[in-house]
Amino acid sequence: MAHDEVVKRYSGLARAALTGKVIVDCEADDFDQGCFGTAGYGDTSGVPEGALRASLGCGDPVAVAELRSGETVLDLGSGGGIDVLLSARRVGPCGKVYGLDASPDMLELARANAAQAGATNVEFLHGTIEAVPLPGHSVDAVISNCVINLSDDKPAVLAEAFRVLRPGGRFGVSDVVTDGPVDPVRRAAAEQRVGCVAGSLTIDEYRDLLRAAGFVGISIRRTADHGDGVHSAIVQARKPSIGPGLEIRPMREVDAAQVLAIYQAGLDTGQASFETVAPSWEGFTAGRLPHLRYVAVDTETNEVVGWAAASLVSTRPAYAGVIEHSVYVHPGCQAHGIGRALLTAFIAAGEDAGIWTIQTGIFPENTASLTLHQALGFRVLGTRERVGCHHGVWRDVLLMERRSTVVGT
Repeated sequence: MAHDEVVKRYSGLARAALTGKVIVDCEADDFDQGCFGTAGYGDTSGVPEGALRASLGCGDPVAVAELRSGETVLDLGSGGGIDVLLSARRVGPCGKVYGLDASPDMLELARANAAQAGATNVEFLHGTIEAVPLPGHSVDAVISNCVINLSDDKPAVLAEAFRVLRPGGRFGVSDVVTDGPVDPVRRAAAEQRVGCVAGSLTIDEYRDLLRAAGFVGISIRRTADHGDGVHSAIVQARKPSIGPGLEIRPMREVDAAQVLAIYQAGLDTGQASFETVAPSWEGFTAGRLPHLRYVAVDTETNEVVGWAAASLVSTRPAYAGVIEHSVYVHPGCQAHGIGRALLTAFIAAGEDAGIWTIQTGIFPENTASLTLHQALGFRVLGTRERVGCHHGVWRDVLLMERRSTVVGT
């Protein structure tokens, strides 16, 4: 559905709610039986009647967002404000909740509901969920309730959610999804009943877009079944954790020069690889998977301070979930936990992508790398003795492996 159509539709519903009407955006029976609106919530005590009347969501994202006292929260497409008010109660007076909506009428309704509730730790913003009017790294959790499916640019929505989250921040939304591609007749039938199916993603598409944005720890759990392959779902993910002033995100082509410089610096130590010269960017990308490439960057300067990437071990189908990885940290930024944060994020992203085994080879003399890998669940499988000649010296390599406890069990 086009943006202007969405705003027009929900502005009309907001105006109806402002006159005291109970509003629905699908057939009334399906609204109640499908756990839409207030039917999707547990405890709504203390929420103004006006916010309850205007509730159009498909679940309770606040219940799964793990909100804590003092945190800052952003609700994408906040509507009449019910999730903002419930979140405000969770984060307490020292926390802050932003509600973002493109409809001025919805914002008027939400502000009236917040005033009635006496909520002083909330702020409603006018804008789109594809271009959030907040600075980066400014919130601890992003929630949304049956709104992302309405966007005609979902990659932009998820990229914005990732941008505004602080490292370690959580993404927890309720949304409408489909099991797989739905034929036009079934989709039309479901849309007639549910009202918000037209732009819904399949579960696999949602997962892929979250991964592309940089999220890890992705979980999509179906809740209510609306028939014709359409479900409400709880979607959860997180932004990788790392120390202050840093961020882990997917590697981009603009990072090429810095990634290769860090690679070369690692090779120059003589302890990282049998290679002695970093490849061209074309060679780098040709030898590595297009996904599962991450960089750690300084958020002030956007300087790359470390990277991680994966290569296939084999093209045979039986080894589809087995990869080899590399992790490199800028020589001036070592011993600050960057390598650990990168490898932790890389492992989580690998499991999201169905990887069950990560392999690597490490020189026995590289004690820092050995310690890091063992701390994150890698074990030494054995020693490949005198496997290669490096700068005129025949060297051993320890073969290490991490087997997932989540994938392939």
